[in-house]
Amino acid sequence: MSSSDITPELKRRLGEMREKYGDTIKVDDVTSVVESVMATMRGDFSAADLDLFNELEALSVYIHAAKADIAALRPDAVRDDYLPTAADELDAIVAATETATNTIMDATESIEGVMEKIDDVHANVLMEATTQIFEACGFQDITGQRITKVVKALKDIEDKIDALVDAFGSEIDKYKADHPDVADDEEKSLTDADLLAGPQMEGEGKSQQEIDALLASFD
Repeated sequence: MSSSDITPELKRRLGEMREKYGDTIKVDDVTSVVESVMATMRGDFSAADLDLFNELEALSVYIHAAKADIAALRPDAVRDDYLPTAADELDAIVAATETATNTIMDATESIEGVMEKIDDVHANVLMEATTQIFEACGFQDITGQRITKVVKALKDIEDKIDALVDAFGSEIDKYKADHPDVADDEEKSLTDADLLAGPQMEGEGKSQQEIDALLASFD
């Protein structure tokens, strides 16, 4: 539809909307803008007015449905629960591989220290083996760099999700109210996945001393 097809009165109304909201409208405001235009379109309509009215009505319905669909995805839960956990786990991988690599290299240096005490043939074999170990330990730098890129990508995703939560916060709150989580006191059946938590983060979970004390209490 060209601008020449719109009646002067409708042009005036749209101009008022532009003065109020500018050329960029927030997602939360789009529906109210559409409804405002529709509410002011009274009286006789031209064919162009009717076409625009129908387009605005369809746009309003589409926006409501899109907001509900996005709220159902619970981007706030992804941001608050899953992304921080994923980043922490990746950081733990970097720390664990660094610690293991340092341990391997220290042990390899100890092996090098005894090479001068054995015959040349065996010393050369050990030298070749230790060289290969040192070269293989370069994996830690490579994995660290790649994991750092993944963490950065997760941060970018988190920023995008923050924007979604800001834009659809009220709709997300409404969805959460209509779909409450299972109550904590409700009986739940435990699965193997619930019991096998896997490696714990630094400072979390049971320490070896606590585990030893628990085992000793069964005696």
